[in-house]
This record gives sequence, structure tokens and C-alpha cells, in this order.
Amino acid sequence: MTDDFAKMFAAMMEQGQKMAQAFAPAMENVDVKAFEKLFPAMPKELLEMWFGKTFNPEGLDARTRFLVTIAAQTVLGPLGEPQLRITIKNALAAGATKREVAEVIWQMSMFAGVPSMQKALEIAQGVFAETADTNGEKDA
Repeated sequence: MTDDFAKMFAAMMEQGQKMAQAFAPAMENVDVKAFEKLFPAMPKELLEMWFGKTFNPEGLDARTRFLVTIAAQTVLGPLGEPQLRITIKNALAAGATKREVAEVIWQMSMFAGVPSMQKALEIAQGVFAETADTNGEKDA
């Protein structure tokens, strides 16, 4: 990594952290539905291109990457609700089952705590209810 790139990267990270600090207090009142309109679920092929085979062709597929991301977002608790909803939708679009999503969230109870797990399961159930008609999968 060149010095110029390292400086640019450091500046970007600092700016991102400042933005996150500025937005964090307002996250309680975020209109989740409005946020989701900006970032709808991506087609499976696009998910695979960006999060699967492009960055590491020998590594994790998009489905697995989204399941790992769900685990991390569960640890965030209610603060990560908008992102978790979108990630769950994308995980389902990438081939994850409702049962897999629920199991990943449940597994995080010992790391995130029961309240964060319960909140994440509530969010997942809402997404499952919204997507029931579109993917035909029965409840987990």
C-alpha cells in the first residue's frame, strides 16, 4: 500500500467514523421502510458478483457472506435494524432459508445477549412476513 493510498484510506475511515457518530443518536427514529426503498434486495447474480465470486472466487459465496453479516448485525442490537432488515432480504434473495437466518440469529444470543437476539428475531419475522408471498417458502 502506498503512502498516498494509506493516507486517503485513513481519511475515509475517519470521515466514516464521524458520520457514524453523527447518525447514531438519530437511528432510533429512522423510517426503516424509507431506508429500504433506497437499498432494495439485489438480484442473486449481482449479489454473487459483488459479495461472492468477484472479490474472492475461491472463498465464501454470497449466501454465506450474508449469513455472517446477519450474525454481526445481530450483535449491534436495535442500532443495526435498518441494515439487518436489508441484509436478511438480501440473504433470502441469495438462497438462504428462513430457518438458516433464524438459526444464525439464535446462535448470536451467547455473544450479543438475549435482548439483541430477540430484537433481531423480531426483525427477521417481519421480513419473513413481508417476503412470504414472493418466495413461496413456508415459515421456519
